[in-house]
Amino acid sequence: MRPSIVNEVDFTFWFIMGISIILLLLITIVMLYFVYKYSRKRNPVATQIEGNTTLEIVWTVIPIILVLIMFFISWSGFRNMRDVPKDAMIVKVNGQMWKWTFEYDNKKKSDTLFLPVDKNIKFEITSTDVLHSFYLPAFRCKEDAVPGRTNYYWIRTTETGTFFAACAEYCGLNHSYMYAPIKVVEDEKFQVWKNYFPPDTTKTADSLKTDSTANTKDTLNSSSGMTDSAKTGSDKQTIDSVAKTTPSSDIKKDDVKKTDSLKK
Repeated sequence: MRPSIVNEVDFTFWFIMGISIILLLLITIVMLYFVYKYSRKRNPVATQIEGNTTLEIVWTVIPIILVLIMFFISWSGFRNMRDVPKDAMIVKVNGQMWKWTFEYDNKKKSDTLFLPVDKNIKFEITSTDVLHSFYLPAFRCKEDAVPGRTNYYWIRTTETGTFFAACAEYCGLNHSYMYAPIKVVEDEKFQVWKNYFPPDTTKTADSLKTDSTANTKDTLNSSSGMTDSAKTGSDKQTIDSVAKTTPSSDIKKDDVKKTDSLKK
């Protein structure tokens, strides 16, 4: 089984942080030692200190070795991030000012990213207008969304829960509001949402000018509205249970009114 991307990124971060702390302490200790030893009180007459070839070799070779180790660790994680498993589920990600839209293999679209747990997911990332950056802090992954180009990376969902996608590239006025909820659920619930809920639950870009984290109430339709799509009675029960826990777009009518009033 291949290493976890999250673990690799975390290890790289703490390794570099640890090396930085050690070098900081070492340099500080040496600095304080020289301040003490060569103070005016203990060394009133300045003396010429000649070079030390061995010391110069050491402080050249050791940093080179450390940098090469950092590069190797970082490259290993990046290579894993680029090596997409063959069984990965593809989700198309489109960035625009100022929202994310997600499209699945059955052409279903949503403003909320729903994912099944314990699955490999490949994101194909592009942009409609300007540069964005699809950033998943909980999964330690980030990639630019570039108009006319498709970038990608993959993750593995290891636990259910609520997370958020953000834009890590300044893209304009409402860049700071460009969040999208991520709902990792059991595969059964995901299949119900994917196949029985309306095929397009996205909002227009103009309506997405408020903080997307402010409201995670589901507007995909009530369970009664989905009954016609269900194929069996058991499906209806599953849909009813999912509808109670499934969020959707993140728009507050009051916030939209406030935004419109500010524009006037």
